[in-house]
Amino acid sequence: MSFQSTKPPAETFQKQGYYFTDPIIPTDLVHAAVEHMDRVIAGEYETGMPPHSRRWNPGDPPEQLCKIDQPHLADHTLYEIISHPAIGKWAAEILNANFVQVWAVQLLNKPPGGSTQGNIGWHQDMQHWKTWWKGEVFTAWLALTDILPESGPMRFIKSSHNWGLNNNPSFFFSEHDHATQQSNIPKPDGSTWQEAPALLSAGGVSYHHRLTYHGSGPNHASTPRRSFAIHLRTEKSTPMDGNSYYTEHLEDEAFCPIIYKP
Repeated sequence: MSFQSTKPPAETFQKQGYYFTDPIIPTDLVHAAVEHMDRVIAGEYETGMPPHSRRWNPGDPPEQLCKIDQPHLADHTLYEIISHPAIGKWAAEILNANFVQVWAVQLLNKPPGGSTQGNIGWHQDMQHWKTWWKGEVFTAWLALTDILPESGPMRFIKSSHNWGLNNNPSFFFSEHDHATQQSNIPKPDGSTWQEAPALLSAGGVSYHHRLTYHGSGPNHASTPRRSFAIHLRTEKSTPMDGNSYYTEHLEDEAFCPIIYKP
């Protein structure tokens, strides 16, 4: 398998705050996951257990982003793909980790047609996780379709994981006006705003640091942009004290599968 960088994965991730792979998931599993994604979107739950929450339901405006939390609870095929060992092996390589566990998953279906209602504003994941976690938590973004420039790809700001944590978590309020939001993001002296789109083939994964700024614009392609955001942790993470849905199920692999442990 070839890399999209000539440097070792860990070195690239440390420098850029993100890393892109070629396809690492078998094609037949990717195709099956697309079919089962549609079933969960339609409200069909193979396991009899619903997802944790839905930001889009059948009958909602079709131009809006469909976001469903913990879809793997509802479907065996979706569980299989989000817990695929290749995702864990790459994560371990990139983070020099001895343990990788899924602690949350988001199904993301960005509709075609160019609507800005499918946008995601600039943000750092840790802005929303800081009351749940300390230490090494991060995200693997798995593409189920080819992600082209016109698909509204995720865009990462190179080396922005070195800028520190921005304590303003309200990125959704600026999801339709990326330029204004960008101007309000604090940037260290000498830093540059350099965007890198995650252009992936189906089955490819982008990994990004918890402090790396990222967002996405409209999908101008003729087909939906389908993906999973798979939130991961290594042995260098610690749940915060207090009750949180996303940390209280860590001992249950039906919720939080361990995907790498040598």
